[in-house]
Amino acid sequence: MRIVFAAIYVILAAFYAEESEAWSPASRRSWLNHVMRQGAAVIATTTATTTPTVLLNPSVASAVEENNALELVYFGVGCFWHIQHEFAVAERDLLKRNKSQLTCKTGYAGGKQVGEEGKVCYHNFLQVADYGRMGHGEVVGLELPSDQIVKFAEVYFSLFDPNTKDRVDPMDRGGEYRSLMGLPGGTSHPLYPDIVQVAQSAGFTLKPGKGSDPDTLRQQLVYVYDTKEFPFYQAEVYHQFHNDFQSKPYGKEYNAIADLALEDGRIKPTGCPDRV
Repeated sequence: MRIVFAAIYVILAAFYAEESEAWSPASRRSWLNHVMRQGAAVIATTTATTTPTVLLNPSVASAVEENNALELVYFGVGCFWHIQHEFAVAERDLLKRNKSQLTCKTGYAGGKQVGEEGKVCYHNFLQVADYGRMGHGEVVGLELPSDQIVKFAEVYFSLFDPNTKDRVDPMDRGGEYRSLMGLPGGTSHPLYPDIVQVAQSAGFTLKPGKGSDPDTLRQQLVYVYDTKEFPFYQAEVYHQFHNDFQSKPYGKEYNAIADLALEDGRIKPTGCPDRV
């Protein structure tokens, strides 16, 4: 559904530029510039030659180290804009990470296919490596200490509507918006039994994902993927630290984290068309 309204979202974004006290840097992102460039970008968009980086490295995340090393995981439930904001807040509050230390990135995962040169891209008029057509869902990837994964699973299940047990944006339909999580080893992860308890306490069932799985709307179901078999692919830069248009705008300071993360290398150009 968002492919239909994406242009409207970009235009509306120009009007959501109010300050936020949660994040400290002044914004350098210009949404008005994006709006003015939108028409030209759709026509003239070209793809970069850089092969997209699979930022969540399954080989690094395959074991829980005794020294509580970081593990690379992902979570998805509906539109990833809102989910990224909530996990950014969780990283700040639970892990005391500042804006330069946040690891949360929007991305795609859970599909059986990738495009040429390993691309996985948002819906685009050029029809390049469309994530939905290849069976991927929208997710947010994070690097977490192993002893915090269960806590972040609790945060994840708190993001569902408490009354319906569904995502908060049910008008978005299809496998792209299914509920899913990725763990090193999937259901074989050492902490998986604890995550099952968290899920059951919240009223959800976990099921091993087979790849390119269907929507989970009204099923209280979450697919679990092995990050080695189903790695995380970072979304385009313009999808990072984005307002979600369901909540109060997150503010220019939050939006500006995308520029900072691009400058310091935490997020990278993907080689995908850079606009819808």
